[in-house]
Amino acid sequence: MIIRPASAGDAAAIAAIYAPEVLTGTASFETEAPSAADMAARIDKVITAGWPWLVAEADGAILGYAYAAQFRDRAAYAQTCENSVYVAAAAHRRGVGMALLAALADAARNAGFREMIAVIGDGSGNTASRRLHAACGFRDVGLLTNVGRKFGRWLDVAYMQKTL
Repeated sequence: MIIRPASAGDAAAIAAIYAPEVLTGTASFETEAPSAADMAARIDKVITAGWPWLVAEADGAILGYAYAAQFRDRAAYAQTCENSVYVAAAAHRRGVGMALLAALADAARNAGFREMIAVIGDGSGNTASRRLHAACGFRDVGLLTNVGRKFGRWLDVAYMQKTL
């Protein structure tokens, strides 16, 4: 497995990894899966800003992706980023998420970020993401209860943080 910067050519594979989370999962609060073109525009926006978007690849297949973008738009947040990490279902429990998150933390630091925030959808129920972030040095910093609604139920959002 290699970790490398993403490109627009990875957009279809990234969209395919993300779509099941949107359509059947609660880690993402999006309700419509973005197209490959939408994902290419997202990749471009992050890369153009000078922020990292990485993919994990093995044997020509994209196993997962991770990116960091400024946490909020206001200038005071310029050194704080939010991360996103998604791994293809077939690649779960193979160390892909940990490798991506570790590489992302290094890339985010190199991009000028000082703090990284994980905003974890379904924060009370998404134990896999919370365990991944904890294993990579993140600490729990908050839980917002009943702030998202998807599939007819209220969902929490957990916040975890890591100093880079």
